[in-house]
Amino acid sequence: MQNKIKVAFLFHKDNYFLLGKHFDNTYYNFFIKALKRNDRISVKDYKTDKIFDCSKLKNEVDIILLWENSFFGMPNELKNIEDLEIPVISRTGDPSRAKESAKLHEKWKINYYFDFFSESFFHSVYPKEFKYKKIFYGVEDSLFKNLKPFNERIKEKILNSGNIGNDKFFSKIINDLRNPKWNNYRCKVLRTKCSKLKFVDYSFTQNHDYVNDRYPVLLQKYQSAIAADTYTPVQKYWEIPAAGCLTFMEVTEKNEGIHTGFKNNETAIFINEKNYKEKFLEYLNDNENKRWKEIADAGNEFALKNFNNDIGVNSLADLMEELI
Repeated sequence: MQNKIKVAFLFHKDNYFLLGKHFDNTYYNFFIKALKRNDRISVKDYKTDKIFDCSKLKNEVDIILLWENSFFGMPNELKNIEDLEIPVISRTGDPSRAKESAKLHEKWKINYYFDFFSESFFHSVYPKEFKYKKIFYGVEDSLFKNLKPFNERIKEKILNSGNIGNDKFFSKIINDLRNPKWNNYRCKVLRTKCSKLKFVDYSFTQNHDYVNDRYPVLLQKYQSAIAADTYTPVQKYWEIPAAGCLTFMEVTEKNEGIHTGFKNNETAIFINEKNYKEKFLEYLNDNENKRWKEIADAGNEFALKNFNNDIGVNSLADLMEELI
């Protein structure tokens, strides 16, 4: 049997995304749980202080895996990493911090990046010479089992969840001055508009009990839900169909939603700022039509097959093998 790839996973000991208690457990489920389930790799977690001496990894591991390429959730210094010949892979941090994160590329000797963004989106915020692999993750299979059947769910309302922006005139001006591209409104224009509709139930991310691993429990209450993001698809694009919902999915030329692989009227209903009301009403005015369940079922199968954490870890293991 081939030897397992020995991986050192580095993150700061106080990184709340990796403690299993944050309202968003996406990264905990992927890095802390799914990585260790893969039989091709052997992972050791290094929960660091502000400074981590990388020299202790020499001759001990095959790959160094970073939580992300920024100081958020990472040590302030990776001491002596420049003396190692071990490949370094990093998840990309928040794209709004890309300019600062790029400064760590040479300092931390990062060989490759990965995340669920499209390659063109990654290279729109990072230099073209940075190497990147698209890896989908975010669906922890066990959390999406035994959910309420489609026909027993709320059908008169559509669920909209997550952060939205403040669309009041002066708030938009102030936020645009502070952060012209990456403020909540600019990132979530359509999601914000959808929250105003009377037939949409809006649920703020932290304003309910359905946090941590309980998000699918919220989703299972509804036949349909909205996944909308202005610049790039996020986890909701696959969490919602994975929960068996008919997914109204913002797909535009700007956000390149097509790269997820979902197909309009087959595995999701594509929406944009011009047609979203029309698409919602088409469903609501004919919500007994069996077509909606067929699309939801197809979307569910596609999401569970292509976005589950074990598939993502296996793709990451492929990258590790290439680098060593």
